[in-house]
Amino acid sequence: MDATKAAEQAAAAALLGLAGLHAVWASGSSWPAEDRDALADLMAGRAGGSAPSPAACLTVATLLAGASALVAGRPERLPWLRRSGSAVVSLVLGVRGACGMTGRTDLVSPGSTSPRFRRLDRRYYSPLCLLLAAGAASSART
Repeated sequence: MDATKAAEQAAAAALLGLAGLHAVWASGSSWPAEDRDALADLMAGRAGGSAPSPAACLTVATLLAGASALVAGRPERLPWLRRSGSAVVSLVLGVRGACGMTGRTDLVSPGSTSPRFRRLDRRYYSPLCLLLAAGAASSART
């Protein structure tokens, strides 16, 4: 497997893992935080606020699973759909990553303003979004 295909498959696997994590949160889990309030701060930047609803978590899980399929090269019989879908995934993740790197995730996720979240966002979440955007962009070109 060449490096490009490996990067695309790694991005697809990461997107699927993130989909699973959002599904776990939809079920009421607060992992890896100690409770739902701490999760709201850790993952959504809402210190003292409430965690996203189960419906919101399931919606994100579904979108991430779909993104994973597109980046993994599905549907094979509709290459135009796979390529355009992967391009949209790349654009969305790229915008999310860029907003986070500039400390403005609140532009795409209102209320994401806690200092702890912003620190984690700049260090981990946004760079991950940019890496996943690159993997999706690669898939859109093949």
